[in-house]
Amino acid sequence: MKPIRRKFRSNFGLTAKQVAVRSRRPWYLQWLLAFAFVCLGFAVAFLVLHDGEQKTIRMRLDQTLLENKELQTKLIGAQRELQVELATNNNLAKELATVQDESLKVKEELVFYKNMLGKRTGK
Repeated sequence: MKPIRRKFRSNFGLTAKQVAVRSRRPWYLQWLLAFAFVCLGFAVAFLVLHDGEQKTIRMRLDQTLLENKELQTKLIGAQRELQVELATNNNLAKELATVQDESLKVKEELVFYKNMLGKRTGK
């Protein structure tokens, strides 16, 4: 019984060795956790660094959209001016044709009257 008592005292008595109890995770879980933290760090750094780029890209997009709208309004104005010019061109062409027709008629009448006067003076 003494040997049992000695073992009991050596393990649980004042003279027992002090033992630290540690709970250890398996090595693959530690590596997986470290990898996850590294990936999280890269993701946060990526978002922080590229957030400024996205803002500048959005600002450029808004600016180009405004320029596009301005150019579209200018294009519409130019198209309307062109339509007005074409309409006036067509009107002028019609008027020119009518004036030329009138001029031909007047010339024909002038020739007719000259012929009438020429025949009268000749008799």
